[in-house]
Amino acid sequence: MRVVAALGGNALLQRGEKPGASIQRHHVDDAVAQLALLARDNELIVTHGNGPQVGLLAVESANDLELAQPYPLDVIGAQTQGMIGYWLLQAFTNALPDRPVVALVTQTLVSGDDPAFERPTKFVGVGFEEVEARRLAETGRWTIAPDGDRWRRVVASPDPVAIVESSTIQALANDGAIVICAGGGGIPVRRSVDGHLSGVEAVIDKDLATALIARDFLADVMLILTDVPGIFCDYGTPEQRVIRLATAKELRAMTFSAGSMGPKVEAACRFVEATGQRAVIGMLDDAQGLLAGTSGTTVVLDAQARP
Repeated sequence: MRVVAALGGNALLQRGEKPGASIQRHHVDDAVAQLALLARDNELIVTHGNGPQVGLLAVESANDLELAQPYPLDVIGAQTQGMIGYWLLQAFTNALPDRPVVALVTQTLVSGDDPAFERPTKFVGVGFEEVEARRLAETGRWTIAPDGDRWRRVVASPDPVAIVESSTIQALANDGAIVICAGGGGIPVRRSVDGHLSGVEAVIDKDLATALIARDFLADVMLILTDVPGIFCDYGTPEQRVIRLATAKELRAMTFSAGSMGPKVEAACRFVEATGQRAVIGMLDDAQGLLAGTSGTTVVLDAQARP
């Protein structure tokens, strides 16, 4: 089968953990142990999050007195793609030494007219006390917003239009390589009228970019791997339960949190509607069960279509 798997940010750094390299590499090894089981008998493309890592490097850059101005988000996104891609590349090579593996720095095209640039809402990085957040906002020219009892940086999150390296990703996967790509949704870029690409100050939702890759790759299934067992109905109430099977139309009639499950549901629906194939949302620790359709939430186009 052709499988595209989106690795959630929790796979690298769990809530409350210090962002040390050794901690993250340990989590990568655990994640790849699950993904390697999928890769043994299937073509596999892996995408991954980078939110905590981008937030860390952005703060370091804003506080670096040697810099005339902080590094822009597209550059920081590229840095984290290289770092996380290296960890995943090495872990896959150790787990499957006979399988070719490649980590590809990936650009994602966005529209310069996307209204998201006028309304930055995507939280990036950790929270700060208001005084510190305002200092960093002034130093780094950030936009900030309250998030609970903390303040965090918010940036634009435009809709992904196309994956610039899509044909390269497909060619590598078709040749049997495990492809690691589109970290953090890809480096956001826009194309000028003369065709030149340039980076933009934004971040792209990983799962929405993954849906584009899965569509272009003609994937048989898209897996969104996270730390919850699936999509819940009546979430937060005593009656909450995991939805095991739903159509894209049914999910679009429901409301989900924009900061967590919402983008995952949207990505699953887009892939299913574009291809007629299935998407599954569920726990990384049960990746094989998700692929088999025995766990998680399976999203289909037709309610009669079962895995």
